Parts: sequence; structure tokens; C-alpha cells
Amino acid sequence: MAETSTEPRYDVIAIGNAVVDVIASCEEELIDELQLNRGGMTLVDEDRADELYAAMPPAREVSGGSAANTLAGISTLGLQCAFIGQVADDQLGKVFRHDMRATGIDFDTEARDGDPATGRVLIFVTPDGERTMNTFLGAGQYLPASALDEDLIASGAILYLEGYLWDPEEPRSAMRRAIEVARAAGRKVAFTASESFVIERHRGDFHEMIDEGLIDILFVNESELATLTGKDDFDAGFEAIAGKVPVLVATRSEKGAVAAAGGERAQVHAEPIDRVVDTTGAGDQFAAGFLAGHARGESLERCLKRGAIAAAEVISHYGPRPEADMRGLMDEKLG
Repeated sequence: MAETSTEPRYDVIAIGNAVVDVIASCEEELIDELQLNRGGMTLVDEDRADELYAAMPPAREVSGGSAANTLAGISTLGLQCAFIGQVADDQLGKVFRHDMRATGIDFDTEARDGDPATGRVLIFVTPDGERTMNTFLGAGQYLPASALDEDLIASGAILYLEGYLWDPEEPRSAMRRAIEVARAAGRKVAFTASESFVIERHRGDFHEMIDEGLIDILFVNESELATLTGKDDFDAGFEAIAGKVPVLVATRSEKGAVAAAGGERAQVHAEPIDRVVDTTGAGDQFAAGFLAGHARGESLERCLKRGAIAAAEVISHYGPRPEADMRGLMDEKLG
């Protein structure tokens, strides 16, 4: 690995699932009929993915993946980003690569030959805007450590890791190696828990990383925090983790968000919007806004405010990535 330069080349480098989101509006009855986990994320195999796709109403396809969505938001805010993730050498893989590069994100991980196909997430959105996700990880779960560009990782100020990708063994090993590289280069490591089921399956790993000081910035939502700590009371759970990581960020949907860093605590209300259309990507874009502020050295409260603005924008339309002029929107909202 080459020597690390004093100044990082990238603001944020992320490792995550490379998937294409297939999003459709549906009635509540279809959620029950298909026996879906309403409001949650369920991993499915390729046969189940095909079955659900056949049952979906007319849908739209957009490149997604939690960490990739976050990078898309960060890039629209003017920061330099790169992505590491595994696609197959197929049409959806080409679509994903094009979409990332068109957003200004460097993405050069080599495509994987053969099966499985590029991953996809089948998202059912009910009239209240709640999204129910069914994820076929596909090629993404076979990201090997050998696919990592370690010089690239060392060149990013912040390495951002997606919890969803911690579940399969091969990318988990790759992310462990990436953490070693980033920390050896003196870079920060940010981790998003992604979903409670990931914490349930790997709680020991997460507590070990926290206790060993391997995570500098931890993103959780309210339910993930409860799963991680075993405490149903939000404040008790927050305090149990806040002293163990340099920066803790906890989102609470319509109740806003709370963060702690260096003994300081800040919170913001959710940004008001006219109507919730689709909550897909809300947490991803909150992380984008927060990290964009953090990378610029802004105050904890201002970082939270950026996150709330970004989350409000994305839930006001379909799809997990920003559609508005985010820099203009931030300037307008933040003054």
C-alpha cells in the first residue's frame, strides 16, 4: 500500500451493497397477501425475488443500496466520493455503474463474472409512504477482500460502512480489512447499523468494534439502538453507547434526531413537509447530510440539521436519492 498523503483525496469512501431498487406503490392488502414484513427489510433468494417482482404493480427502477444512496447525497452536496461494491457483469450491473458515475462518484470495482446476478431490492410503498423492502443481494454478497483498492481506502477522510453488507461472510471480511487500512492511514471509520436483524445476528461483532474503538461515527435508528443495547428506553440506550464512540447519531423518524460527541449533545426536530410520499432512503440521506457537515468540520447541531433537511427532501418523492438542488436547499434552510 502506498504512503498516505497528508490531505485525503476523497471526503468519503463507502463500501456497500450494489443493488438496483425496484419501487412500486401498492395497497395495504398486497402486503398481507404476500406475507411481507411491513416496514422492514427482508433478505430473499432469487426465486422469491422473481415471485415478488411478478406480483408487483407497475414499478420504476433506480440504482440504490444504502451506502451508495448516502454517497449520492454527499456528492450532490459538492463533496468528493468513491464507492466500493460488487456488481455482476450483466445489464443491471452496467446500469448501477453508470448511475454512480453520472452522480459524480468514482466506482471502479471490477464486475464479477457468472452467477449470481446483480442485486436488487423490491420495494412496496403503501399509501402512508411506508416502504417494505425485500432484498436479493446477488453479486453484492461476494465482494472479496481482494477487490479492495487499499490505496483508495487510505485516500479517503472517512470510510463509511453499510451494516447490511456485514451479514454475508465474504464482504464482512473485506470490511474488516478496510477498517484496518483506514485506521492505519489515520482515517475515520463511520458505520451505519442498517437494520435490527443485522445487529441481532452480529451483536457481538458490533460491541467488540465499539469497545476496541474501531468506529468513530455510529449511525443507528431508534429500534436499532434498542436492539444493540437491550434497552427499550431511548435515553438509557443512548447514554449506554454515547460514551463509547466519538460520535453517536440516532434518528427517531418524526421525532427528529439526537447526536453526541465529546461530551456535547445536540438534537433537532424533523423537518416539516407537506406529505410523506416514500420513506425509502430517509436514513441514507440523513447520513449524507450529517457526514457532509461533519467532513466540513461543522457543529454537531448543524450536521444534524443538514441530515434532517436531506431526509425530508427524499421522503417527499419516490426513490432513495435526492432530486432537488441540495446545495441550494441547504443554503435556503440553513441561511
